[in-house]
Formats: sequence, C-alpha cells, structure tokens
Amino acid sequence: MKHTGNYKSSILHALFLYSHPSHFTMRCTTIFKTVIIFFLCFSSFLQSTAQPTSAEECIKNIMQQTPVAGLSVAVVKKGKIIYTHSFGNKNIEANTPLTDDCLFRIASISKSFSATSIMQLAEKKKLSLEDDISNLVGFKIRNPKFPERVITLRMVMSHRSSINDSQGYFTLDAINPEKNIDWAKCYNSYEPGTGYQYCNLNYNMIGTIIEKKSGERFDQYVKHQILDPLKLYGGYCVDSLDNSRFATIYEYNDSLKKFVASPAAYAPRSEEIKNYTMGYSTPIFSPTGGMKISAPDLAAYMIMHLNQGKYKGKKIISKQSAKQMQTKLSDEEGYGLAIMTTDKLIAGKTMTGHTGSAYGLYSAMFFNPEEKFGIVVISNGCHPSYTDGFNTVIKKTVNCLYDSFIATQK
Repeated sequence: MKHTGNYKSSILHALFLYSHPSHFTMRCTTIFKTVIIFFLCFSSFLQSTAQPTSAEECIKNIMQQTPVAGLSVAVVKKGKIIYTHSFGNKNIEANTPLTDDCLFRIASISKSFSATSIMQLAEKKKLSLEDDISNLVGFKIRNPKFPERVITLRMVMSHRSSINDSQGYFTLDAINPEKNIDWAKCYNSYEPGTGYQYCNLNYNMIGTIIEKKSGERFDQYVKHQILDPLKLYGGYCVDSLDNSRFATIYEYNDSLKKFVASPAAYAPRSEEIKNYTMGYSTPIFSPTGGMKISAPDLAAYMIMHLNQGKYKGKKIISKQSAKQMQTKLSDEEGYGLAIMTTDKLIAGKTMTGHTGSAYGLYSAMFFNPEEKFGIVVISNGCHPSYTDGFNTVIKKTVNCLYDSFIATQK
C-alpha cells in the first residue's frame, strides 16, 4: 500500500509541475543553486586543507635537506593571520617540540619597535627627526672628518649617520669622547647623510633617546606604548618574561656539523639593571636587537605596520609616520626607518619589512602593503648560508608559504 501511495503521489506531483512550468523551472533552479553552493563549499574545503598540507610538506622537505633546529611561521592575508605553525625543536637536548607560543629573541627586527617608539614621540612634538643627535643623546656625536656636519636623528635611524660598530655597541662608552680614547674610529670617512652602513650602535643610541624624551625606561616604554595596546606578549627585559617559553637558540657549527646552544641570547643582565642609569645604560636591553616575542604576535605587530599604524581599532602611530618608516631613503640599500624594501625575497613582489640574525637565530618579517599579505618566519637555529642577501632557509620557507597560501589564491 505504501509503495502504491508514493507512486500515485509522484504522478500527481509530475502532473502539477507539467501544468505549472514556471514552478518547475524555479524548482530546478533551486536544486541547481544548491548543487553549485555545495560544490563550491566542498572545493573550498579541499583547497583550505591542501594549503597547510602543501606548505608543511615543503617546509619539512627544507628541514630534511638543510640543518634546522626549529622554525615558527605565520601568514597574514587581507590583513588577518590565516595560518601559524611550528616545526622542529624548542630544545634539541631535551627533544622538546617547538610550539606557536614559544618566544624568540628576534634580533634586528627589534629595531622597528625602537623606530616606532621614536615616531610616537615625534608625533607628540617631544623631538624631531631633524634634531641634532648630540643634543638628544647628551654628548657630542660628530664625525671628526666633517665636524661642522650635523648628524640628525633621521640619519641615525636610516643608517646614514656615517657611524660604525668598530668599537662595539653594547655600551654608549664606545662613541662617547669622554669614555673612549678611540671614539673617532666609530666614524667612517664619508660625510654623514651621503652613504649607508648598517650599524647596531645607531639603534642603541635611539633607545637612549626614547628614555630621555619619555622619562620611562626603554623596555617599559615599548611595553606600555606598543605591546600592551596591541595585546601582545613579549619584551626586552628577560626577567619580566616567562623563561619557560624561550626557544633555545642554536648556532650551527659547520665544521662539527652540529648545533651549539647560545645561552647568551637570553642573558638577563640582572646585576647591570640594578645599577641602571636612565638615558645611558639603555644598551643593556639591546634596543637594536633584544625583543623577545612569538611568531604569531610578531605577525600581529606586522599587521599594524601593514595597516599604516592601526590594528584592531588601536592606533599606534599615524599614517604619515608609518609611511615615513616604510619609505626608503637609499635606492641602493632600500632602507627607510628600521623598515627596508626588497624585490629579492619573493620573485616579482616588492616586500617591506626587516630581517634579523644573532646568536645563530634567523628571522624575517615582510609584508606587501598593496596586496595586504605578509609572512613571518623565525628559526632558532639553521645553516648560515645566504641566497640573494637572505638566509637560505628563511628565504625558502617564505616562498613555500607564499606559494601555498598567497599565490594560489589569486
């Protein structure tokens, strides 16, 4: 009886559709749309699954071919973090896996935090980028070969100051005429503002200026004015952070074919901090390279610069300040104010950001302002070879992530 009822119902339904062609067309259209939506959703699901798989296979292949302790990565697309992952070891000896919440001393990417702080102070009219750095630091900064030429804050921030690291950069004594009889060796033979030489001492002086003009200790200023507003965990003071989250940094010894731990990367320098002199002891925190942060949080910070000073409703610097930082002052070097521009990282793409290398760690934070994508890669130790000016492992990993998450989605 049930089968007979269904049969009769089907005939009546068919007659109804035949006598109402518009209803029949509408019903077919609805079914067609449903099928299309299902197909698109299923296709999107397959594609989203394939992206991480492709990237992870590519990165694991790099790690099999080249010595790598660990890698932590983050991908930003359309101004949002779409992927994070960690590979390898946090600690080789303990066989502890690297995780996304691990903290790294990111080396020279730290300079951009210092430059961002300076831009904030400039916006508050507490200083100008054209100020004589002698007046800002508190002792004479002059190239003895060009004694009349003022060395400005902008020159120092863009590494066009003619200052070098030959006398070291872990203390301002290196360039202070009252503390070092060889202070003149800190200067190159060209006129300030006419040449480029990357110099860590430049940014340790900048940290000092931040203290003098803000009245706050450098590490605390960055925490209160950049990290806290962005809700990021990190900082320059080792003792203020959870050291159980630190990824051990390793230097690769090519002759021994092994990784050697670099504990100095996280030296707390507690005793020196006890005897701290505001506006002079600042290099203890290494404004030039001492930020400790995770890859996902660094990616969030990168989004702020990608969005020209804003992130999730928080304005850290103005659009004008962000543009100044990202505008190269030297075509040859492509360097702005702690942000560089390069077309050698990803073929056919102009990328903006910074690299870092210290104690065996290598890092990269680069974004494309026009297409709104960016990539962060941090290795706590890998082979020190270079390709096109970038650590080879970092460059290959960046391109794996670009190919898997960005290039395939256009």
